[in-house]
Amino acid sequence: MAKNVASKLNKGISPQQFIDSMEKNKDAFLDWGSQFQWASDEDRDFFESLNNRDDLRCLILMAEWCGDVVRNVPVVFKALEVTGIPTEVLVMEQHLDTMDEFLTMGGRGIPIVIFADTGGHVLGQWGPRPSHVQEVMTAFKLANPDRDAADYQEKIGLARQEMGRRYGEGTGYQQIIVDELRKLLASF
Repeated sequence: MAKNVASKLNKGISPQQFIDSMEKNKDAFLDWGSQFQWASDEDRDFFESLNNRDDLRCLILMAEWCGDVVRNVPVVFKALEVTGIPTEVLVMEQHLDTMDEFLTMGGRGIPIVIFADTGGHVLGQWGPRPSHVQEVMTAFKLANPDRDAADYQEKIGLARQEMGRRYGEGTGYQQIIVDELRKLLASF
């Protein structure tokens, strides 16, 4: 069945309200955002061209304590701010009903960027992290289904290290997010 988020439209907070309310990770969040730059005029032109559409809405399920939110959402915010697409933040803990409709391999992975039409019909989603980083967690979960296994914590620690390595030290991962969002948005 197709997902619908109509009941959540206009129930979130603005990106700025989210940033203003942050009590942890705010400096890192703002720092990643300040490092964002368009890799090409073509990318920026594509995102700006979405101003010609009034049929799209964006909801982002997230929470300030999450490292993937701190790294990825500033890029999403920067890319979307030139689109004119109304964008709202749904703080996960206040919208668990919606979170549980957008699980990643059965878990509450955030951020989840949801694109819908004005009627709330979900057109597509992105997240919780760039696909080349998410591959590590996907493989980990498939190989380690038992969370109570003796070596689970050790193995997830190694998976998180590898995800950090794939993110890299710099901002290269930001272009991957822009590419993935562009491909997704171009599909509807």
